[in-house]
Amino acid sequence: MTNRWIAVLSLVTAFYANGLCAKQIHKERSIYRNVVIVEEEGLRCMRFETRRKKITNQACIDLEKPERLVFEYAHGTLAALAHNPKPERVLILGLGGGVLSKVIHELSPESEIVSVDIDPVVVKLAKKYFDYQENNKIKTEIRDGRVYVKRSLLKKEKFDWIILDAFNGDYIPEHLMTREFLQEVKGLLSDNGIVSANTFSNSKLYDYESVTYQNVFGKLFIFQAPTKGNRVIFGCNCDGFSLPRAVLENPVEKIENFNVNMNSVLESLNDTIDWNTDSDILTDQYSPANLLKQAD
Repeated sequence: MTNRWIAVLSLVTAFYANGLCAKQIHKERSIYRNVVIVEEEGLRCMRFETRRKKITNQACIDLEKPERLVFEYAHGTLAALAHNPKPERVLILGLGGGVLSKVIHELSPESEIVSVDIDPVVVKLAKKYFDYQENNKIKTEIRDGRVYVKRSLLKKEKFDWIILDAFNGDYIPEHLMTREFLQEVKGLLSDNGIVSANTFSNSKLYDYESVTYQNVFGKLFIFQAPTKGNRVIFGCNCDGFSLPRAVLENPVEKIENFNVNMNSVLESLNDTIDWNTDSDILTDQYSPANLLKQAD
């Protein structure tokens, strides 16, 4: 085989490996990015086009089984329901396709759920392509997540569960990673309130993120996605934080409808400190996230 054909084969392999063969059904430019809706192998996904040209799915649904929760990190996020199966108020920073909001509403219909996203195009496409719907319990705010948190603090609001799931396509926005921001988030939590944060285990920010969360919340629990690079960090506004890691005596009702094995999720939780505790804490003055992006 000539070098020319080897090069062509390599390009084709990369083309398929990066998901570039997916059928594009919609593309729209927002003031922040291109938002693309694609369909591939039975999934419909929302993607953000970034300068790094790295393709990442922000939300996916199974077209044949739309109730199936596709992302492993989302399974892990729901471990917070073992801490409080019926939260009165839930705040989600980062809407994506609105999948988590829909699932939580099904599992806890009386919970008030507020989803915040900075991009109105994301909200529009979540409604159009992912069946995200607002009602008297599900609300959406189009606003920067940190601005929303600050204003909620001024209004003395409280949430029982806060989910941090905001991404710009490359990584978590820098101002949503600092100690000051996490202190604000903790201030919004009710007594015994819990935070779930979707991050990555293969990031050069791993140690920095970990010590920053540890500095604010103390005891942490971690869910590591079995096959993907996501990890979910859990912290609590409480003393003696402990997430159950054994079979629940009272399983989360209906969670199996979403293909989530809660017992398996809980068994995989750990509180091991596997990061460099001497790493610098990320602050509003020191948050060099742009220099410490995900490892290639």
